[in-house]
Amino acid sequence: MNHMNLNGKTVLITGASRGIGKGIATALAAAGANIAFTFVSSVEKANEFQRQLSESGIKAKGYQSNAADFAEAEKLVDEVIKDFGSLDVLVNNAGITRDTLLMRMTEQQWDEVLDTNLKSAFSLTKAAMRPMMKAKAGSIINITSVVGITGNAGQANYAASKAGMIGFTKSVAKELGSRNIRCNAIAPGFIETEMTEALAPEVRAEWVKGVALKRGGSPADVANCVLFLASDASAYITGQTINVCGGMVM
Repeated sequence: MNHMNLNGKTVLITGASRGIGKGIATALAAAGANIAFTFVSSVEKANEFQRQLSESGIKAKGYQSNAADFAEAEKLVDEVIKDFGSLDVLVNNAGITRDTLLMRMTEQQWDEVLDTNLKSAFSLTKAAMRPMMKAKAGSIINITSVVGITGNAGQANYAASKAGMIGFTKSVAKELGSRNIRCNAIAPGFIETEMTEALAPEVRAEWVKGVALKRGGSPADVANCVLFLASDASAYITGQTINVCGGMVM
């Protein structure tokens, strides 16, 4: 029996229209999961992605939703249950950066990052808990960052939000373990996405120097770890943070 098989399971992924989120959705669909995903702006892009995912023979649907909004998160989970019949796996992946040194950081830059990255994980986990508790099963996966472990100059807001996710993950794991609901975090390192393509080549070269494997990772590297944590192959793993960083952080 293949424990990495997600046939018939429903997965909700936030922020899945590009980058790491898109890689996660693609890998989990290939493993047989039905995919519900959220996006913020581009309806056309989301419709196209929904069509691509459906081609692997699973059910896929995109929802335009602001994950940080508490009421919207509740409504979203209700809609997913109505459309798919269950919610087995939640992947809190939505994230933004507003990088600047603390002395220049505005209150808005702080609030936007904390809301999108951390409050969204709170709002959606709280909404998803109910159906998972009823089913007495579930896997919640929070996409944090190695920056939440090491900190980073110019990213006090982002690092705080990502460190917050790690503490949140451990607390949820302790609260929900007795209900057979697992909660883990994944901390990606330097992953090559649209976001990193915008960096100057010398900045990217500097990043790669600090990686033991001497290369950036791909969204698929993160997605494979999500697949493992979403599946029964990780049935005895909860409350953990797994660094997918090529040995950038040890």
